[in-house]
Amino acid sequence: MGMIIRFGHPIPGALVTARATCYVNDPSLPQPPGIRNVKKASKTVFTCQACGYQSPKWMGKCPDCGGWGSLVEERQAVAGPLAIRRNAAVAPAAPVPIDSIEIENEQRLLTGIHEFDRVLGGGLVAGTLVLIGGDPGIGKSTLMLQALHGLAGQGRKVLYVSGEESIRQIRLRSKRLATVSPHLLVVSEVEVDAILQMIDSVAPEVVVVDSIQTMFSGELGSAPGSVSQVREATVRLMLTAKRSGIPIFLVGHVTKDGAIAGPKLLEHMVDTVLYFEGDRNHIFRILRAVKNRFGSTNEIGVFEMKDKGLDEVANPSAVFLSERPAAAAGSVVTASMEGTRPILVELQALTSGTSFGTPRRTILG
Repeated sequence: MGMIIRFGHPIPGALVTARATCYVNDPSLPQPPGIRNVKKASKTVFTCQACGYQSPKWMGKCPDCGGWGSLVEERQAVAGPLAIRRNAAVAPAAPVPIDSIEIENEQRLLTGIHEFDRVLGGGLVAGTLVLIGGDPGIGKSTLMLQALHGLAGQGRKVLYVSGEESIRQIRLRSKRLATVSPHLLVVSEVEVDAILQMIDSVAPEVVVVDSIQTMFSGELGSAPGSVSQVREATVRLMLTAKRSGIPIFLVGHVTKDGAIAGPKLLEHMVDTVLYFEGDRNHIFRILRAVKNRFGSTNEIGVFEMKDKGLDEVANPSAVFLSERPAAAAGSVVTASMEGTRPILVELQALTSGTSFGTPRRTILG
């Protein structure tokens, strides 16, 4: 539909005509040549990169978590007719009686790394989504590559998706760690839709995505690593894991405070949250479960970093007491339950004079 507007000049003989055409984007009306359906306008919001709080305007301080300078502008595309039709085409799941669900033949996948399997609660459950976080260079990618190699050694097809390394870099690291196997497939990809299509076509038994902060969806206008991109990628991978029954590992970065980068919703969506802790200047690493829907949340696994990768420590008590001086004053050994096993640890008590009126007690460790 068009309108013609003419403007007349007051000077005789100098009549100027201007023509303006306005088109209405109505699919039921015939469209002029060269005119396409207008794309839905995107909505601008400011999202806190620490907690995921969203606001229509910028604020210096997040009212939810109290972080300063954490609100970043993001553009969220409004769902168009294509997205609505795509969602409507998915048939809703039908409810079934809980006693009719077969679980007798349900078996957990074992990676062959006993400390790792213990922290997972005895192995991998089908369709589980595991998030593992840790400081840069602590050994997250090394642990994931060794776990996949253990599964590939059993003849299982596994897939390692890296958004931070090329396939040649992965091959060099795999050679150093002696984790080369024909059943271990690697790919360098960051687009979520391409990864999901790859999972459907390859049909691996376990998938590792390293890292979730590098993944992005082309349907969103925000940059990779933003709250909306991390949330969208996690939701898509979670639905794939539940639908196909394939366990998926997500490697996550951590902030300077030690929390996993991204919205807090990320930890709520996954089934298991693991933290890989340790000092990069020391050789020992601790894998700790802070959330596990299929096992204990108090389990820890102790590893030792070597030139050929991570070695599990079968007796953590011997490691924790290896540097304890004999017959030292103020030192005692006690037993602490970590998950399903007791671990011997050392406690030290030191006293010193104070100028305060009341004594002060400080605990470190």
